[in-house]
Order: sequence, then C-alpha cells, then structure tokens
Amino acid sequence: MAEPGRAGSGGAPPGEGETPPGEGETPPGEGETPPGEGETPPGEGQTPPGEGETPPPERAGAAKPDLLREDDDSCSDYGSRDKPGTALGRTVPDGNVLFPDIFHTEHLLFYERFKAYQDYILADCKASEVKEFTAEYLEKVLEPSGWQAIWRTNVFDVLVEVVDVEYSALKAVVQLSEPFLCDSRDSTFTLECMQELLELKERQLPLQEMWVVYDESGEFDQTALAVEHVRFFYQCIWRTWDEEEEDDFDYFVRCVEPRLRLHYDIIEHRVPSGLAADYQNLLSQCEELYRKFIDVRNSISSNDSDSEEENVSMVEGLKLYEKIEHLKQKLKLIENPLLRYVFGYQKHSGSQAKGLRPTGTKVIHVVSSVMVASLLQSLLRDKLCPESCGEELEIQFHNDPLTAVNACYEGDSVIICPGRYVVDGVFCIADSVELEGYGLPDDIVIEKRGKGDNFVDCTGANIKISSLKLVQHDAVEGILNVHHGKTTLENCVLQCETTGITVRTSAELVMKKSDLYGAKNFLDEHYDIPKITMVNNMIHNNEGYGVVLVRPAMPSDVKDTSAEITKGNTEPTQSGDGTARVEGLRQGLPECITDELELYEQAEISEQTEGNYEIANELGATSAKKSQMLKKRLSELGITEADENLMSQEMFVSIVGNQFKWNGKGSFGTFIF
Repeated sequence: MAEPGRAGSGGAPPGEGETPPGEGETPPGEGETPPGEGETPPGEGQTPPGEGETPPPERAGAAKPDLLREDDDSCSDYGSRDKPGTALGRTVPDGNVLFPDIFHTEHLLFYERFKAYQDYILADCKASEVKEFTAEYLEKVLEPSGWQAIWRTNVFDVLVEVVDVEYSALKAVVQLSEPFLCDSRDSTFTLECMQELLELKERQLPLQEMWVVYDESGEFDQTALAVEHVRFFYQCIWRTWDEEEEDDFDYFVRCVEPRLRLHYDIIEHRVPSGLAADYQNLLSQCEELYRKFIDVRNSISSNDSDSEEENVSMVEGLKLYEKIEHLKQKLKLIENPLLRYVFGYQKHSGSQAKGLRPTGTKVIHVVSSVMVASLLQSLLRDKLCPESCGEELEIQFHNDPLTAVNACYEGDSVIICPGRYVVDGVFCIADSVELEGYGLPDDIVIEKRGKGDNFVDCTGANIKISSLKLVQHDAVEGILNVHHGKTTLENCVLQCETTGITVRTSAELVMKKSDLYGAKNFLDEHYDIPKITMVNNMIHNNEGYGVVLVRPAMPSDVKDTSAEITKGNTEPTQSGDGTARVEGLRQGLPECITDELELYEQAEISEQTEGNYEIANELGATSAKKSQMLKKRLSELGITEADENLMSQEMFVSIVGNQFKWNGKGSFGTFIF
C-alpha cells in the first residue's frame, strides 16, 4: 500500500463520519476571491504528510475520501445554488447491445468537481506533478479489482472486467467479461479480434475510456466517481502542452479553476455562443499546431547532422512555436473571467448592413401581440397618416419585435405597441433604423431570455431607440453594445443584469432622459475615445460604479508625457466637496472640454451630479494624453507642426444633468488593463 501523498491538503483524507474539507463553506464563485489570492495556499501552515501523523492503515481498512456525501454547501454560482450533492444513479448505455447499466456520473455539479480537484486530487501540485498526484489519489479510492466497466472507443464498446490497476500509468488491467458483449460499428470485431487487440495493449486500458458498471451495494461508488474525475480532467481540463509550462505556480489556481469555471459557464449558456465557438476553434487550432511542433522537434532531436534540412526544420519549429504561444494567450484571455469580457467585447455579431430595399421604398413595421380596432385607429391617426409623412407608406405587421427588426432595411422604422414581449435572440441592428415605443416606456417592455448572448448590438450609421423598456434576466452580457456609428437612446428604461451599455471605438452614443440600473460590471467601455453624450439620465442601483471607463494601459512613454502635462501641479488639488482636480491637465484639453470643466467648477457639485464632472475630467485627461502622444510621434518623424483642428476633432463630450444614486462603488471609475 503506497503512503498517502499530497492530495487532500497534506493529510489523510476524511473518512466516514468526518466532515469533508469545505463543508458548509461557500466555494469560490464569481465576484469572490479565487483560491490562492489572499488565502493560505493548500498545505501551507499544515503538517506535511507523514510528519506527526499515524501511518495510514492498509487498503482493506483504509479510510477513503467521501466525495458522495450530501453537502451543506448551498452557494454555487453555476446553477447548483439550491441543490444538494449529487447522488450517483444508474443509466442505460446507448447502443444496440444489452449492456448492464452503468453509473451516471456525467451530471456532477461545479462545486463537486471543484472540491474534488482542489481538496483530494491536485491540491497545490505543479503542472509536472499532476500525474503523480492523480495516481496517489487513485491508490486511496480506486478498487484494485473485482469491478466491471464498458470500454468505449470511437469504433466499439465492449464489456471488460478489471483484474488490477496500474496507478502510476492511470490504466486498468482487464480481461473480457463472460459472456462476450460488444457493440461494434464494424462487424469485424469478433471475440478473437478483441482478444488480439487486448494482447497488443498488454491488457492495459486508460481509465478515462472506461465507464464503471453499476452496483447496488455501494462498494464501487467511489471507484465510479474517481474514474469520472480522471476522465473529465483529461477531456476538459488538461492540455497537452501544460507539462511544458512554467513549473513555479499552483496548477489548480492557474489552470484548473478558470478552465473548470469556463466549462460550466459554457454548458449553462453564461458565455456568448460566438465566444464559446471561438474558444473551441482556438483550442483545436492550438492542439493541431502543437502536434506538428512536437513532430518537428522530434525530427530535429533524432538528427545529429547540421544539414540544411535540419536548419529549415528549426525555422519551421520556431514559427510553429510563435503561433502556438499566440493561440495560448488568446485561450488564457477567454479562460480568465474578467478578461473574457474585455476580449469578448471586441467581437460582435458581424451582421452586414442590407442598405436600401431594392424597390427603394421604406417600410414601417408595427409590432403588437394583438391588434384591435381602437389601437389601429390610434396608430393611423398618430403615426401612420400619409399626410404627416408626406408620402404613401408601406406597413408590415408583426407580433414579435425581433422579427420586425430582422426584416428592416436602411431607413425603416419599427413602432412597438404596448405589451410585454419576450425574445430569445439578439437584436442586431446594422442599418439606420428607428425603434420607437408607442406609449410610455413602462408599458412597452422587451424581456431578454438566454444567458450568454448580447441583447442589442448596434452597428448602423444612425440608430434611434426611444420609449422602450429593456429588461435582462440571468444574463452575462451587456444590455446595449454600440460597435460602430451613432446610436441615440432617448426616454428609455434599461433594467440591466451585468455590463450595462458598452461603447466601442469609432462609435457614438447619445443618451437622453433615460434610466439605467442594475449593472454589475461596466457601463461605458471603450479602448479608444468614442463620442459620448449623456444628458439628463438617471444612473442608479448599480453594484459597481455608475460609469466605468475601460482602457488599456498607456505605453511607457506616456509617463513622460503625463509629467509634462502636469508640470507645476504634481498633486491633485482637493476641493471643499472632496472632488479631486488636476489643473495641469487643462493645458492639453480641447476647448470644448475645458469650458465644460470650468462650468462644473463654478457650480456646487452635489453628491448626485459629481459623476458628470468625474467622467468629463477622465475623458479629457485621456484625450490630452493621446494628443501629446500624437505630437511626440510626429516630432520623431521630423514634423514640427500638427494639425490642431484634426486633434481637436478627436472627440466631443457632453456629460450634463445626469443623476448618480446608490451605485455601490461610486459614480465613476477607471479600469486599466
């Protein structure tokens, strides 16, 4: 019996009647401190295995990690908040052969897998120690013989019996069960062929290819669960290049936890479908390139000559390595819960503008769940009268706003009648279209179902949205994303779940008399300086800041630029009401921004409106830095005079009359990445 290793946080695993580590505690979720940050890493401050402990008993009486116990941990942010620990059931295998039932283990909850990998299997191991730690875990929980399993491949399924386990190789030694049961996609797999195949494999099969046959006694429950953890790990978590990564970090914290969270985010539709597909494509590309890289590296190492062919192979290997590293960085961005959004926002639906209708006509789309005579009469009087439009109108009727928007061409308008509309898709508006609610916003409600995808994506040149209430439920993406062009939002109510409004590079947002609340992450996010106008809006009840400017860190040369701008005023002056002001930044601001900042200084900045000043100040400071950077680049090229008109046209900001109330972290913040 091998001595218990490091799995289990440094001690012998809990046995029956003991409380598993973490029971009654909240597993790290989104918005909480991940393991390893601000906590004592597993194993630190604890007695190392074998020191001061009684040697473990032999296998026959050894205590095993009880991973099946119903857990009091009711706080999981992955759909398991109100569910107890999963009890192992049975399921009928697919196929044409009457195999015995197998353990149903594929439906484990997030926190069950999280605890298993963190507390029992991997603990604080390095990437190069993963196989060793896993083998030590299996020695404690896996029955060495006496159980059956279905060996599954892409070609056949066959029933086998386990007679021994090679723990260090993560393989089981098997023999064919009697009677012989095989479900083959190819009729050539007879008993004799299967015997021959097993002999070629020395009767050793990878545990991840085996599904344990169900047993009512409960004797093999831990075995079935252990095999499932090994299978899931090598199918969904492990990457073939992990072992070659830097070995000076905690593998669980660095790789396992973010990949595990991403896996559950994807299967529970908390990640946009497009981003999930991108991740799988990137992963497939990286695996293919890595296989090629290994082949090239092996060919070089096996050839001792210094030939031209070998030099060519080395160049090819370097190119493959650079491509692989680039793909790995992209994968890590998506795996990181915060950077995933930053990376994801760079993508949008990519829907193409239709342009004008081939006939040249413009259409008014009327949306109503039920059209009655009185409503139609009001519409004809207020909105559909030819005299008011100066031309004959073509009208199309819809009972779903998403269908109406999808039917629009350039210049069309959509009138949405009072009612509550539930949509399960993305509003992709690529043409200049107007969406207007016929009534008060609270009477025209559009609810978004589906967690992972955006609500409204705007890429049209001139989009107008008015008198609507947009409501998110259980979402992870922003309620409105302005990627290109100009979008005007007026007299609207936005009930957010996550990131609020996102304004991208080269886009313009005009927001007037609107109400936004419930945002938990970013409200306005941009990498460059888009044009933003916010007038008379209510920004309230957001978990984080009311408005967040998200921008990349400036290059190192900007530090010098910032010093030049703020010369003579290195410390921000503090006004009586606590608002920080950097006077020196004014020197580089466009005139329109300077005037606006002076306007705020002349007035008393109340708690509700101080966000207006802060936003204008930050955007102005960023603009000044960009202007100085441009001047420096031109100077390096030998150009001493810059076109000031060009630089002053970079942006125009109007942040006036907005009220900021009850935002968790304040009115305005900046996130630099």
